[in-house]
Amino acid sequence: MVKTIPMIKSEYLKFLKKKEVAGKPIIDKIGKLKNFYLPLSAWLYSLFIKDKKTKIIGLSGGQGAGKSTITDILKFILKKKYGLDLCVFSIDDFYKTKKERLKMSKKVHPLFLTRGVPGTHDLEFINKTFKKLREKKFKTVLIPKFDKSLDDRSKKNKWQKIKKSPDIIILEGWCVGARHQNTNTLKRPINIIEKERDNDLKWRKTVNNYLKNQYKILFDKLDKLVYLKVPNFNYIFKWRLIQEQKLKLTTKNKKTMSRSQVKNFIMFYERITKNMMKDYSKISDLTIFLDKSHRSKKMNFYK
Repeated sequence: MVKTIPMIKSEYLKFLKKKEVAGKPIIDKIGKLKNFYLPLSAWLYSLFIKDKKTKIIGLSGGQGAGKSTITDILKFILKKKYGLDLCVFSIDDFYKTKKERLKMSKKVHPLFLTRGVPGTHDLEFINKTFKKLREKKFKTVLIPKFDKSLDDRSKKNKWQKIKKSPDIIILEGWCVGARHQNTNTLKRPINIIEKERDNDLKWRKTVNNYLKNQYKILFDKLDKLVYLKVPNFNYIFKWRLIQEQKLKLTTKNKKTMSRSQVKNFIMFYERITKNMMKDYSKISDLTIFLDKSHRSKKMNFYK
């Protein structure tokens, strides 16, 4: 049974109440429901209902754009309104372990010790997970969890357990759907990390080659890509800082990043993030434009 807006509204408001962090209320709840979440949910439902086969959707956007919050709400609405099972996981959860990245930093380039850029994810693990989840029957599929406060993969007892084949899979992440760049564009450094710690371009070229080859194979498996377009790169820093503040409120005795650490951290993501912001209409099937208050202004469909 497909529920109507009045039927879903009260349940939606109760759900959001649980998601709010102290001192950080979610604004314009009903407006977001009518103008954003319901149309997006209807679009996802229409994709699935065509042949009722599991769909893999990519959700991309700069750090702090709200990908995790959006997927939590979509999962709730798709289940309540359409009866669909949505499986969500982040490409971040498939980061290589700290030990693996340390090995890579010694063998390839020191900058690969820092998680984030293409090359620091376990793509074989993601591909195997996609394959298992699309099988009709399985006992349990374990989805890893990455603990950012520890900068390492969580223990298996904290991993997500999927016990039935989902109707829709969402792979979310800042670089999901990213394309490689022309080699000539890599020559000019765009921040101090590239200038002082990658003056031979080895790190940039290696990351770019990963995008051109292994990551392209992964992203070609996506049925559709949704891209969250932030106003400009300055908001990546602002919203990523808010994420750290929320992490500090919701986790006890765990390490979080300071303002200066966040500023340094996003430099690792800057080149690819800016390129995606420029090419959003070429890489995405649906672009959601966010305003300075973190609200969706409009949605553009391209394919």
